[in-house]
Order: sequence, then C-alpha cells, then structure tokens
Amino acid sequence: MTTTIDGISGLKDLVGTHLGYSDYVEITQEQVNTFADATGDHQWIHVDVERANAESPFGGPIAHGYLTLSLGPTLAPQIMAVKGVKMGVNYGCEKVRFPSPVPVGAKLRLGAALDDVTDIPGGAQVTMTFTYEVEGADKPSCVAQVVFRYYE
Repeated sequence: MTTTIDGISGLKDLVGTHLGYSDYVEITQEQVNTFADATGDHQWIHVDVERANAESPFGGPIAHGYLTLSLGPTLAPQIMAVKGVKMGVNYGCEKVRFPSPVPVGAKLRLGAALDDVTDIPGGAQVTMTFTYEVEGADKPSCVAQVVFRYYE
C-alpha cells in the first residue's frame, strides 16, 4: 500500500517512521544480462550461469549489487508518493552496503524508512534508509542511505 505524503510538511511529520514495503519482484537472468550489457560488468558470477552454478560460492548466478540498488526508483513508488511538490530529484547516497547476495530467480522487495528532513533553499533534503530484502534470506541484500531533494 502506497503512503501518500502531503508536501514537505508531510515529510517532516513522518521523520523516524518506517513507510512500508514494496511488493516482491523476481530477479531474472535476463535483467542481470541486460544490466551487464548496460554497465560493461560481465563478471562470470553474474552472467555465466554454467560456471556460476559450478564454481560460485553463492551456488549460482547473482545480481549485481548496483542492479539491486538501481531498483529503488521502480520499487519506492509502491511505498510512497510525495504530493504537493513541484519536483523531486535523487541527490545521491550517503552509505551503501551489500550484506548478502541476490540470487537470480530470487524475489526481492524494498523497505523504506524516513530518517531526516532538512530545509534547503526552495525545498527540503530528505534522507531515507532503503533496505532491500530477498524473500527468506537472513540478512538484507542491500542497505542504502539515500538522499532526495524535493522542491515546492
């Protein structure tokens, strides 16, 4: 369920709140291969299924860490929608970690917590923690402190 947030004041009201989770999405080998082509990262643990099945300590091919992180713009709108602003931009990340792999074929979801809202000229800088979880895994696959800017 999407949380609708009314402008910057609504963001400020939700500081310290976990906003929810996206649906699970399956990570496919086709996605991994397309990401490899887009980035030039063709490391065998991602794209060589036969070798990854035989040699990888992960038991098969895994998604790129940055592929996992890049799913934020797809999954976050399932969690939240900020209304009453002219625009929002991705401003970057403060800290990103990849504690466990995302096996190809796994189901992944995003959880989001609103950590901080700071006034800036014309708007606000918003820091959130995005936690990417593989269904049934003990540890998250990615934890990222992401920064957005919203303008009124």
